Amino acid sequence: MSPRHRATAGTVEKLLDTALDVYARDGRDGFTMSAVIKESGVSSGSLYHHFGSFDGLAAALYTRCMTALLEAMAAALEPCEDAREGVLAAVRAYLGFAAEHRAEAGFVHASAYAAFLPAHAAAIAAAKEPLLRRMTDWARPHVAAGEVVDLPPALLEMLLIGAAAETTRRWLAGAPGIDLAEASELLPERVWCSLRAR
Repeated sequence: MSPRHRATAGTVEKLLDTALDVYARDGRDGFTMSAVIKESGVSSGSLYHHFGSFDGLAAALYTRCMTALLEAMAAALEPCEDAREGVLAAVRAYLGFAAEHRAEAGFVHASAYAAFLPAHAAAIAAAKEPLLRRMTDWARPHVAAGEVVDLPPALLEMLLIGAAAETTRRWLAGAPGIDLAEASELLPERVWCSLRAR
């Protein structure tokens, strides 16, 4: 990589890292272009050059956080030859990611219906697709063997991720009675019950 490309990549990462720090510290209301520019020391022109707009930066950060979450799930799932063990591992990976990377999980969940998403939906979907495909590729032989219920991929994804995602959302919001360690013990088996074919 040339020095120019290294500098460009460094600026992009600095802006993304700073944006996440600003969001984690100041919340949605404090997550502004002026705050990110001030904190990072990067010019507004550079931000526009790399991301097109502040919404573009937010979309890139969402993509980075979401793909890290899905990578953690896929990496936990793929080594498992047993269907039940794979499902349990994937659910625990989601909850473990949230516990270890609260800022990233918080940004994913806070951005689920954000105004910036529609304009960048195609790019976000393209980034997510190979990771979701890894999970459906893992499931395919287990479906064929009659171990996992045969559902359209999007519905299979909902059953695999839904309970962990909602638990995480409530935990991030400070809802009483939500403990991720407890959820990691109790939820995976329930999710497996919803996905097993028999």
